[in-house]
Amino acid sequence: MKDLGAAKKILGMEIRRKRSSRKLWLSRKGYIKKVLERFDMANAKPVSILLANHFNLYQSPKCEVKIRGMEQVPYASAVGCLMYAMVCTRPDLAQAVIQISKYMANLGREHWNAVKLVLRYLKGTTEYGLMFRGQKCGSVVAYVDSDYAEDLDNRRSTTGYVFTLAGGPICWRSVLQYVVALSTMEAEYMALGDAAKEALWVQGLVTELGVEQGGVQLHCDSQDAIFLAKNQVYHSRTKHIHMRFHKIRELVASGEIILEKVHTSENAADMLTKVVTAEKFKHCLELLHVFQC
Repeated sequence: MKDLGAAKKILGMEIRRKRSSRKLWLSRKGYIKKVLERFDMANAKPVSILLANHFNLYQSPKCEVKIRGMEQVPYASAVGCLMYAMVCTRPDLAQAVIQISKYMANLGREHWNAVKLVLRYLKGTTEYGLMFRGQKCGSVVAYVDSDYAEDLDNRRSTTGYVFTLAGGPICWRSVLQYVVALSTMEAEYMALGDAAKEALWVQGLVTELGVEQGGVQLHCDSQDAIFLAKNQVYHSRTKHIHMRFHKIRELVASGEIILEKVHTSENAADMLTKVVTAEKFKHCLELLHVFQC
């Protein structure tokens, strides 16, 4: 028996190491290049940001002629490819993917233009991936955010969270909340509740991998939501909130979740909930160690 050489690919992800500086990169640049070729975007002009506020994606076509005109567009295939690219190595795609995936059944020209814009973004960031730093000890650090009532179809809010270990993201999510929040504070509190459930799973996983983990640090930019989670005060503003979201109070009291206030400008989950400026988007990528591999 003998030791085997270091893996260069796993589950479709390409691995690059620099042992002298104890760094490791994960990417899917080979897969992304194939996706761009498949949808004739290999020579497209790259862009630096995913979606812009001027895209009115909530508008679906009403005219039968326009609906039939979109039947031959490979929208579902393109969205599926983008979803696969997002998993494991590209948290920067999460918010855009959730937006474009809502219109699979009734898409318009604007929706297809949005997909092509995401592909143009991938053209300019094909080499991007996750960077992890070797550490003797480390713990899970998470960021959570929400965007209040920005879904124009049903006025539901968006939850976004990302968990990091060894400096890089290990899991992330951008998803519409399943009930309508009645205030910004409630939307943030519901996002905390969802992130807390994920924290329990992540905590169990890293413990099995031999990482010494105390309470998970959960960073949020809403002081009101943090106050509500730490202080079990019952009043008229919160009595309607579903009990499932109050689980976080128990986790905070037991020390399994350590809530920390973070300034909005330093909240890496901000890009998972809304369209942000190019400067903020780039800063979020830097916070999460999403770099060129």
